Amino acid sequence: MMDSRPASRAGFPVYAILIGFIVPFALAAMLSDWRYTLTYEIQWLNMADWMVTGSLIGGALAFAWTLTQTLVRGRWRDRPSAIALSLLLGFLLLQFINALVHAKDHYATMPAAMILSVLATLLAFVAAYAGIRNYHRGAEA
Repeated sequence: MMDSRPASRAGFPVYAILIGFIVPFALAAMLSDWRYTLTYEIQWLNMADWMVTGSLIGGALAFAWTLTQTLVRGRWRDRPSAIALSLLLGFLLLQFINALVHAKDHYATMPAAMILSVLATLLAFVAAYAGIRNYHRGAEA
């Protein structure tokens, strides 16, 4: 059976799935960091560390997909594609720094880990919005 979708929108489900990794993982890391600041139970910090790692993996896959689609479609000068790509790169850099902060001794992580988690979560939401909006404008995320 033939797919009736336009060729320019064929890659959207892959982008949505990959963005679906980073948003919940980043949000869970932020909530785990927040819970750690309230209780100072080490397990919450361990959970946040795993969530940051998961969001890094998902973010790297989303960035690779977006970069590949930008290269294949030749949309380097297309502003929405460049914004989505830049936001994903910023998210990856911020989460990498967050992973390094989480690698410290558990009392030394706060408040930097909490601040970085909040910023990364906000950036994940903005990157998801930009990528989805980019799709609705007809460009490939």
